Amino acid sequence: MSNTPSSPGDRLVRIGAIVFVIGAVATLATVAPLFLNMAGLGVEPLPSAAYFVCMLMGVGFAIAAAGVLRSVAAQRRQAESATRSAA
Repeated sequence: MSNTPSSPGDRLVRIGAIVFVIGAVATLATVAPLFLNMAGLGVEPLPSAAYFVCMLMGVGFAIAAAGVLRSVAAQRRQAESATRSAA
């Protein structure tokens, strides 16, 4: 563990990364039958629900981006308050 304090957006970035990984695994699982069918194996494609889970990649990316923006805003506020107190 590091001794650095966590910034306000860290939790959002972690949650976004987890959601993104779930979506990425779902994407690999839904694309694999398409390639296996091209190889001549008679694999059935996954149901539509699996394709909807793939959309979690974009959702996870958006959550992580919101966390980064929240962290940047907090650092900017902290820098401005430090500048004002030094002046």
